[in-house]
Amino acid sequence: MGSMCVGSVHNLVGGSPPICQIRRHIERLSRSRSPVLLLGESGTGKEVVARAIHDGAGAGSFVPIDCGSLVAPLMESELFGHARGAFTGAAETKRGLIELADGGTAFFDEIGDLPLEVQVKLLRLLQEREFRPVGSLITHKVEIRVIAATHRDLVLEVERKSFRQDLFYRLNVVTLRLPPLRERTEDIPALIECFLARLGAKRKLTNECMETLMSYAWPGNVRELQNCLERMVAMNSGPLLQTADLPSALQTHFEARRCGVLSVAAVVNGAPKPLPAAPQSGIIPLTEMEKHAILNALEYTKGDRAMAALLLGIGRTTLYRKLKEYGLAV
Repeated sequence: MGSMCVGSVHNLVGGSPPICQIRRHIERLSRSRSPVLLLGESGTGKEVVARAIHDGAGAGSFVPIDCGSLVAPLMESELFGHARGAFTGAAETKRGLIELADGGTAFFDEIGDLPLEVQVKLLRLLQEREFRPVGSLITHKVEIRVIAATHRDLVLEVERKSFRQDLFYRLNVVTLRLPPLRERTEDIPALIECFLARLGAKRKLTNECMETLMSYAWPGNVRELQNCLERMVAMNSGPLLQTADLPSALQTHFEARRCGVLSVAAVVNGAPKPLPAAPQSGIIPLTEMEKHAILNALEYTKGDRAMAALLLGIGRTTLYRKLKEYGLAV
């Protein structure tokens, strides 16, 4: 796994089947100029894949465009540039990001955030391979490859009329879905090794710490794992990274994992509150078993409802609803 680290093919880390498949797609896509749409949750590495596709082609500049951070009034100017005197404050002619990407790749990150009026201009760029700077009468021809990425469901956005259907079809020539980290947990040790190497940190993780990282759901995906390791290295100067160095979200996960999920079996086998005697049928209703599991979880956590919900494997809202449903103290 470690061989997939820094300087490896496409700088993609891991050897899981989804990552190996993405590498094969990158090889093929690097040989074409078709638009590519990258889908996936935040932090799954969409820009890494976009750069890999561009690097494989080996032509021009890679220009990342963060659609979510562009300021609405200046968005068109940022993308397409403007002529001198085009608006108040436009003292000089300015080249836009699209012109900077000429001959290379324009990577539109979070393209679902582009307003409709800018989507129209992007569609024209894709269709005609030309654009006109703000306040200019001159049309500029460009040869760029467009790679777009989003965590949104663009089909749903099209249905809601917040994303143009014609632009969606233009972008959706080739689609790659990037898996969340929880679906490729076997890559976590290689990612950890890679990130520690990048940080220049000659550290090792205790088995307990590694098991905790392996079992966590990682809602922020690879980016969250990277930030987690940076924090752990910053907070610990010893050779071993331990569970005590984990961020608060991981600490909570570790405590829940150590305690074990409070299943019905755990309640029956030695929890402080025994189940009531079974009726003549010998069967205890599920509602009674669930009620006692909740009571034991609350007793075990000394009334900490958030921790109790975590131990029971349910959401906090669900726990509150069940407390009300069973007439238990809230």
